[in-house]
Amino acid sequence: MNKIWTKPFTLAWINNFFVFLVFYALLTILPVFAINELHQSDASAALMTTIFLVSCIAIRPLAGKVTDRFGKGTTIRWSVFFFAALAFIYPFVHSFPWMLALRFFHGIPFSLATTALGAVAADLVPTGKKGEGLGYFVMSMNVAVVLGPFIALTAVQYMSYTNVFTLLAFLLLLAYATSFGILSPRSKTITSNRSFHLKHLFEIRSIPIACIGFLTAFSYASVISFISVYAQTIGLFAYVNFFFVVFAAAMIFSRPFTGRLFDTSGPTAVIPLALIVFAAGLMLLSMTDTIWMLLLCGVFIGLGYGSLLPCYQTMAVQAATPERSSYATATFFSFFDSGIAVGSFALGIVAVQTGYSHLYMGCALFLLLPLIGYLLLHFRNKRQLASNRV
Repeated sequence: MNKIWTKPFTLAWINNFFVFLVFYALLTILPVFAINELHQSDASAALMTTIFLVSCIAIRPLAGKVTDRFGKGTTIRWSVFFFAALAFIYPFVHSFPWMLALRFFHGIPFSLATTALGAVAADLVPTGKKGEGLGYFVMSMNVAVVLGPFIALTAVQYMSYTNVFTLLAFLLLLAYATSFGILSPRSKTITSNRSFHLKHLFEIRSIPIACIGFLTAFSYASVISFISVYAQTIGLFAYVNFFFVVFAAAMIFSRPFTGRLFDTSGPTAVIPLALIVFAAGLMLLSMTDTIWMLLLCGVFIGLGYGSLLPCYQTMAVQAATPERSSYATATFFSFFDSGIAVGSFALGIVAVQTGYSHLYMGCALFLLLPLIGYLLLHFRNKRQLASNRV
């Protein structure tokens, strides 16, 4: 069967959408909750995000082994169940240290669920349509990045934080309900081996493209971490929500075309140009002073970055054997998450010293590194393919 939108794939898409919807919603309102309700400083409030990412990154290398041991379907069901169960605790936490502890433990099932869902999606997409299929799957995150903050910021204007947290927890029950149709609990990919090897943490063949993903995520961290603050400094804070709407719309619009181009012409037809478009968007952002320029930046960054993530993930999965798809997915997102975490921390220090305008120009130039890295990887793979034919 050469069909992408099968019932299991559609259910995996819906599941991933709700998981990321709640992730982005909490990411948006928890720092505000910490400042307004728990009376914390801005720096302390930022720990709400940092501690969550720390647990995600820490568990990512083990996610492939867990998925291998228990099967993708079982991992999805239990991790989404615990992600939902822990979400129901938020309304009862009124202490900052306990909230940090909850955020740390909440990151563990999130990391396991998203790794297993990504691996399942890679397994379900037909071989000749990996780029297009995974592009559609990543679209679930693109829609969530807009609707999650929108729902959270709108709801908090009409109800208490306790009720908002409860609403988000109930949304996760919808994700749990869809998890039963994705895979049979007995559908384990390979027999588990109790001995420990480095390959139980990482898929070695996926590391080169994962490193390129790390460098790209480093620059992308400047957008998700500081765009709101930057918009405030240039008097455009009231329009930053429109930036994200345009950003997501550009990603969604480009996805079918770039996915098919990836499948028919290969990653080199997409990735170099996407990196250049992404860099152009960051350069333009460094010079932005009107709402129209801000929205144009959203178009460029959405088209560029939005084309890169599914291409990178597809290459990571294709580098591994089919039964190692969960390890390949875990390896890629370990590096990608680390790039965002390191970028958020390092670029925050740079922004204090140089200002946000210079920061975005620097991030645009930084994208030369993943561009050079990809071209080197491409020519290496080309040489290896040629030598194998001899």
